[in-house]
Amino acid sequence: MRMGRPGTASAWTAPAAGSPAFVAAIVVAQVLTQIGAFTLPALLPGYIERWSLSKTEAGWLVGIFFAAYVPAVPVLLSLTDRVPVRRVYLVGTGLTALSHLGFAFLAEGFWSGLLMRALAGVGWAGAYMVGLKALADPLEGAAQSRAVSWHAAGVGIAGAVSFAAASLFDALGGPSAAFAFGGVAAAIAFAIAAAVMPRDLPQRPDAAPRGALLGFRPVFRNRRAMAWIVGYTVHTWEMAALRGWAVAFLAATAARLGAPGWMPSPAVLFTVAGLAGVAVSVTGNEVAQKYGRSRVVLWAMTAAAALSVATGWTTGVSVVLATTVVVLWNVAIYLDSASLTAGTVQAADKHLRGATMGLHSMAGYAGGFLGPLGVGFFLDLAGGDGVLGWGLAFGHLAVVTLAGLAVLRRLGQAHQSSG
Repeated sequence: MRMGRPGTASAWTAPAAGSPAFVAAIVVAQVLTQIGAFTLPALLPGYIERWSLSKTEAGWLVGIFFAAYVPAVPVLLSLTDRVPVRRVYLVGTGLTALSHLGFAFLAEGFWSGLLMRALAGVGWAGAYMVGLKALADPLEGAAQSRAVSWHAAGVGIAGAVSFAAASLFDALGGPSAAFAFGGVAAAIAFAIAAAVMPRDLPQRPDAAPRGALLGFRPVFRNRRAMAWIVGYTVHTWEMAALRGWAVAFLAATAARLGAPGWMPSPAVLFTVAGLAGVAVSVTGNEVAQKYGRSRVVLWAMTAAAALSVATGWTTGVSVVLATTVVVLWNVAIYLDSASLTAGTVQAADKHLRGATMGLHSMAGYAGGFLGPLGVGFFLDLAGGDGVLGWGLAFGHLAVVTLAGLAVLRRLGQAHQSSG
């Protein structure tokens, strides 16, 4: 909206925090920030060949994004309990833009690529949960849960589309063009945030920050929040592993068995898988409100574990079967995505929401680092991307998922007993 003043031209007035226009603007900014995040996984087979990478080195390039995020997010997100969210978010989107442009025009091998990917992880630490907190703070109850769900959907759609977008720009101008596109998109997100986010953070007398900046002890004592955080950790572990290596898996399968002429490229196929997952994520949050988050998380994690065991072995059977199972596995992973994050948000003490969400992201993205690295390690251990290699690389994730589910349920039961 615009508001005129006597004797002056009309001036821009930002939408009120929590309003539909504000929520929409932040979701768009998050989409633009995320749209370049998976350019490297989409182009990973080419970089493995071009830079003569081992599978473990490739896992490092994918996983360092998450590893850099881990130490950065508790500082940046906890800081939002003390300073305006806008300041932190602008740092995050600015670093994201610089990292993509740096990968496009400066990276020449493993170490320089690793540096740019680490910078991207720090940038995402200042944007992802920080943007989510900007949505969550002015809202409560069902409105808050739906805003979180739409935020998850927007980020999920951008993540899915990033594979096809990277493939398109790679075809048009090479890998540098693909990364440059992500950098420009993040710069636009920076401009949106600068226009709509409040410059000040109103402080209520009862909401003044207390304790140390990185004081997580009260969060650890919140068993209900910790249950969801554990679930999110193994969820991100598995999701990052599949996202990081799905295109390489489908490309290796196609090279081994041949692909039908009608089948799109692996990057486009995984975009379809990602979009299917996003649709399930949105509906999954609504289903969780009806049947209970714990039940939906149990279904999702059990199905994902079974599919992780099955997927790798399909590389020796059929490209169509491999693609189908990848899509189903991705859908199972996404089923509890919004539920896990919404559970943490609603379980958090409202005065410690920044610290709680910081620990949520830190733990989750620690899993996100280990997932792609573990896949690369098992591929190298098995001697390459053969049937055994992919069977072990994806199959070991079932152990991780089921162990996380057991801990989640135990902590949840402990909370109910103490309540």
